[in-house]
Amino acid sequence: MNNYERHILRILTEAGAEGLSVAKIARHVYNASNTFFETVDFEEVHRFVSSYLLRNSKSADSLVEKTERGIYRLNANSAESRQLMLQFCDPEEDDDAPVRQEDLSLSLF
Repeated sequence: MNNYERHILRILTEAGAEGLSVAKIARHVYNASNTFFETVDFEEVHRFVSSYLLRNSKSADSLVEKTERGIYRLNANSAESRQLMLQFCDPEEDDDAPVRQEDLSLSLF
């Protein structure tokens, strides 16, 4: 799985049941992949995202499903997408535990 695929799946996981359009997914992947030292072409990213989504949304048990007018989301009926949701979700933090903050500032004396 290359970086673009990981970004697409992470973005779809964060989008949830509402999903996102191809253009928005491509923009997020572009922003996540474009760095100061490595620039990528937006058209190339958009082509990859749209072809990836088309390839992976063909059957009813596919990882991705198309909902309406170019909106894509993870397929809730797919076992693979349920596993991805578990991998990308952050573990829940215990809200009852007190937060200890250590003072890391330097003393003047």
